[in-house]
Amino acid sequence: MKFILLASCLFSGATLLSISPLQAQVIPLKPAGEQLKDFYYGMQVEAHWMAGTHIDWMTGDPNKPGATTGIHTHCSAFVAAACYRLHIYILRPPEHGQVLLANAQYEWLQTQAGQDSGWEAIAGATRYEQAQKRANEGYVVVAICQNPDPKAPGHAALILPSAISKDELADNGPWVIMAGTHNHNKINLKAGFGSHLTSWPEDNVQFYFHKCF
Repeated sequence: MKFILLASCLFSGATLLSISPLQAQVIPLKPAGEQLKDFYYGMQVEAHWMAGTHIDWMTGDPNKPGATTGIHTHCSAFVAAACYRLHIYILRPPEHGQVLLANAQYEWLQTQAGQDSGWEAIAGATRYEQAQKRANEGYVVVAICQNPDPKAPGHAALILPSAISKDELADNGPWVIMAGTHNHNKINLKAGFGSHLTSWPEDNVQFYFHKCF
């Protein structure tokens, strides 16, 4: 089965009458972002890619009852599956197995291969705002961190398109959709990456976006 997201970016001239201070502080959700959010929700992450089971990385369904290895968590497999369905390449099986895949994706996204595949880094003091803004415009945005212990898993998630205030971003980071010890359709970055953070604001999560098709 092919999964296709049909999205278009529409630009038109408009006369700006007035913007309240509150409106100016909110990052709005655009139509393409709304379509992307619906696509993410359609993957039903809270019912698939469940921790403690061996899964098919593309579907998130259990495929090896009784398995005792490769059953920890599946955050990076979920990210890979979403990108696969959107015809976007990110490091995934069979090029790399599911075990410690987030750590490997973290390194791969920094390479020329990652850049050649269309991924661009988001950095700087406004990276939370830029990551959420890109997602709200319909871009695929990955949030990812590497575990300093090479034998322990990192974490990866997708920025969930959603309207959010800049104050909320500063307090808790962007919204994400993720698999993990617990899977979430919507959770803030601070909570979703909590076990991987040693401080807040954090400095170990990186963001990459991929252009619309």
